[in-house]
Amino acid sequence: MVRPPTPDRSFFAALIGDGRPPLCVLALGLAAAGGAALFLAATGHFLPHDEQFLGMTAKELCARHGCRVVHFMVHDRAAFGGVLVAVGVLYLWLTEFPLREREVWAWWALLLSGAVGFASFLAYLGRGYLDVWHAVATLALLPCYVVGLARSRSGPWPAVPPSAHPPWRSVAGAGRACLLAASLGATGAGAVILAIGATAVFVPQDLEYLGLSVADLDALNPRLVPLIAHDRAGFGGALVSVGVAATLCVWFGRPSRALWQALALAGAAGFGPAVGVHFAIGYTDPLHLSPAVAGAALYATGLALTSRRTVPRA
Repeated sequence: MVRPPTPDRSFFAALIGDGRPPLCVLALGLAAAGGAALFLAATGHFLPHDEQFLGMTAKELCARHGCRVVHFMVHDRAAFGGVLVAVGVLYLWLTEFPLREREVWAWWALLLSGAVGFASFLAYLGRGYLDVWHAVATLALLPCYVVGLARSRSGPWPAVPPSAHPPWRSVAGAGRACLLAASLGATGAGAVILAIGATAVFVPQDLEYLGLSVADLDALNPRLVPLIAHDRAGFGGALVSVGVAATLCVWFGRPSRALWQALALAGAAGFGPAVGVHFAIGYTDPLHLSPAVAGAALYATGLALTSRRTVPRA
């Protein structure tokens, strides 16, 4: 018996497949970058190009003003790292589950969330600091995002969500409402932080914690504020990105064990460092911290009400 000839497939086309492999690389890359940012924040280190830009090391800066400036920068970077891990987790779930099943909404979730994340890279450039490592990482992951979406394109925006969701008045329905509220809140908070990072950089509570004015920071090192603006804008953009992804996952995603697990992991990664680092550095101003604590509590309540005891398994 003569076997039919093997199709003459392109090596690169085989690797790209239906677009999901490069999207998985994107998700893993984001999670790895977030883990690296968390490690640096936990150890209180700056990246080499940060120290080169400042002309001083983290240790030298820490010797000034009771190390408050370094601690403040650590708190932004810890929050940013956790949110990047959360984005990676949600992207992996979107790619492996709904996108595999050709659910159109998953493609749009990746498109909208990723577009915000990549575009936010430009938000801080007006402050005069180009993070070369950030730029290289962005350029390395951008082809995965573009090629993955191009290969997995499946249809227009879905008109209505699936009918598999529990009634709003049920326990699981109330939990879903909590998750939606927390995700939308994260989106709005991220937009505010992104705008502040690109303009004023600080809110009054920040300067009160630092015990310094913007003029004092400029006198200490004229490149400090541009570097902090970069951290702020990056965190704000990542928070909008994860908020968009989480909102669409909760609204369109069919209830399943895998979705609940992905949301739980993303919530722990996103809220855990963002809230915990404030207590670690002593930045516990109620007005500053209460939105994050309230969002975390609302999200945890949503997870509890939509746990595997109340959410149908896939």
